Amino acid sequence: MNSFNLLKSIADARSRLRKSEQKVADYVLANPNEVIHMRIVDLASEAQVSEPTVVRFCRALDYDGFQDFKLTLAQGLASNASYEQFSLDSKDTVIEFKQKIFDSMIGNLINIRDQLDPGTLEEAIDALAKARRVEFYGFGASAPVCADAQHKFYRLMISAAAYSDPHMQTISALTLGEGDVVVTISQTGRTKDLLHTAKLVQDKGATVITLCPGNTPLADLATIPIHVDVEEDKDLSTLMSSRVVHLVIIDILAVGVAMKLGPALVDHLKTIKRGLRNLRQNDKRLPPMRRLSPDSDGE
Repeated sequence: MNSFNLLKSIADARSRLRKSEQKVADYVLANPNEVIHMRIVDLASEAQVSEPTVVRFCRALDYDGFQDFKLTLAQGLASNASYEQFSLDSKDTVIEFKQKIFDSMIGNLINIRDQLDPGTLEEAIDALAKARRVEFYGFGASAPVCADAQHKFYRLMISAAAYSDPHMQTISALTLGEGDVVVTISQTGRTKDLLHTAKLVQDKGATVITLCPGNTPLADLATIPIHVDVEEDKDLSTLMSSRVVHLVIIDILAVGVAMKLGPALVDHLKTIKRGLRNLRQNDKRLPPMRRLSPDSDGE
């Protein structure tokens, strides 16, 4: 578990802890870099609790003791030191905000990679591979993610469509049934129109897969919830990290479905490559053998 996941698990567990243990949680959340250099007596003193309380706090988070907890925290902070969340400043140069954006994006990708539950992904892949129809619903910045997902799944010989209009989503939802799957994509999990259509899909007996933050109304409607809890600056006009993370998760689902469908799909994809070759102008920078390669698909 990296530091982001550990700190998030502490924040999530805080309400279930005793009041004295909450004092330890609050101090750790506010001072993680200091805690890794402390002895148990130091942490107890700073949090104004007893040493046994610190031990109980660690065990409440499923650690054997303070040293085990501190080691995990230190390892996570060391691995993620360069990928902290950024805050843009009007005085930032291009070099500075370029570095901030890349580092934040990499950090979020690593965090979500470690958070994703393999069992949930396997369940989603299985549902998608067996689906009669797969529809992707999303609004705003999530709409291009839905279009990308449709493109990927359509190439897998799956009947796929993407809708970012509430009227079309409603029509689509009302024509679904058991054996169909809808993937709803949202950066907030609270868009009213998306909640409306997700409920319609649920009522029709189709499977609802959600890509959105956990503990949100949309996640609560899911048959298969894929939680995407990304820390980012909500004041930015375009939420960057969550959109990229959603695209990567769609890639994971598409690859999983392709692997489940087996060798016949490989032949189909090769046929598509050959068919698309005539639509492209030859790249004069490449040697002749490279230009003729069926694996040089750039779509």
